[in-house]
Amino acid sequence: MLKIFNLSLQINGFPIQKAISTYHKISLLNEEDFEKYIMNQREEIVLFHLQNNTFYKSFADRTNIESWNSIPVLTKKDFQKPLKDRLSKGFSSKNSYINKTSGSSGDPFIFAKDKFSHALTWANIFNRFGWFGIDFNSSLQARFYGIPLDFMGYTKERFKDFLSHRYRFPIFDLSDMILEKTVEKFRTKKFDYINGYTSSIVLFAKYLQKQDIVLKTICPSLKCCVVTSEMLFEDDKKVMEKQFGVPIINEYGASELDVIAFQNPDGEWQVNSETLFIEILDENNNVLPYGKEGRIVITSLYNKAHPFIRYDIGDIGVLDEKSTKKKPILKKLIGRTNDVAILPSGKKSPGLTFYYITKSIIEDDGNVKEFVIKQTKIDTFEIEYVSQNNLTEDQILNIEKAVQTYLESGLLITFTRKEKLERSKSGKLKQFVSLVK
Repeated sequence: MLKIFNLSLQINGFPIQKAISTYHKISLLNEEDFEKYIMNQREEIVLFHLQNNTFYKSFADRTNIESWNSIPVLTKKDFQKPLKDRLSKGFSSKNSYINKTSGSSGDPFIFAKDKFSHALTWANIFNRFGWFGIDFNSSLQARFYGIPLDFMGYTKERFKDFLSHRYRFPIFDLSDMILEKTVEKFRTKKFDYINGYTSSIVLFAKYLQKQDIVLKTICPSLKCCVVTSEMLFEDDKKVMEKQFGVPIINEYGASELDVIAFQNPDGEWQVNSETLFIEILDENNNVLPYGKEGRIVITSLYNKAHPFIRYDIGDIGVLDEKSTKKKPILKKLIGRTNDVAILPSGKKSPGLTFYYITKSIIEDDGNVKEFVIKQTKIDTFEIEYVSQNNLTEDQILNIEKAVQTYLESGLLITFTRKEKLERSKSGKLKQFVSLVK
């Protein structure tokens, strides 16, 4: 069978065969050799950028290569200067993969990856999806992603969909009428897997629940569903598993890096240690032991075009105590560092705490389809929601009580019912937003 996806990567200058071969050799290393590999690769990429990247040399001039902890931590703000000033010697926009981060952290920037590094990203993706019997060259994907609406952007994405063996569903309008058409597509097409933004796929699952449809019964070829880019909550996962009839797999990644963690067949959130080196750091940039919560800081071990060395991605997480160098396990992803609510008492609380509290109360009866929480003032939170009926007085009272119990008293909660919620241009839904500087 002609491997169109692999061929399209090769034609575009991404050496996919070499990347697959390299990735395979890395994955065969035993634990002891793997540890040596990480240390060598880490040192190699730092030395390369110190010697070939003016931006990185000026940033990390006093680095002692023998002491990893002396290497400074980069943040997204450090990258907010023209890309040409950040590229390594010999690399340009013509011979590198160029893209832009989503900006979900509030600090978007354009980045580059050298072509071998980007090919390795795909080798890692092939490996992870392969755990569930998915082959990008032959498996048909039901894609729940946004799409550019300008002619050129739209045409380009549709062509990529064709090469990538995927059918894209619109996610900017997820009304019952549209979701009914989505169900009909599953009746007529032999989809192997679903892939896309969590919030959109959750809405689809809730529609199926309302219609009493299990997707696997009308689309027997379906093997799994992979959700990405947004938080996956346990109760949503249960609804999806029931209504799709297949495993729900949680993916955590960043466009500028790679897939960071991917749920394996044992249900563990396995971290990508093959092409990335991941640390959990405290506020003073000290490395925390497994089991401790801190900032997720990542080193891209192969990207020579652009330095991502000890890069603070802006997320907070915990590595499991049973992690090893070869097989780190992400125990918990708590959210973004900028998704923190500062309360009148001075207490800091992850914004998703509000989301969890509210979610447990207002979704019990299936009335509320979606909601987001905005902190508009230090003591004021606005809950915007989409529902068939207004929230009841009891629900509002219960939310206010729960907020007082779990957070603090004196907070003002307002409720606004909407026809639809505001999404980013790409179609992502941000569950918590703080407008307080």
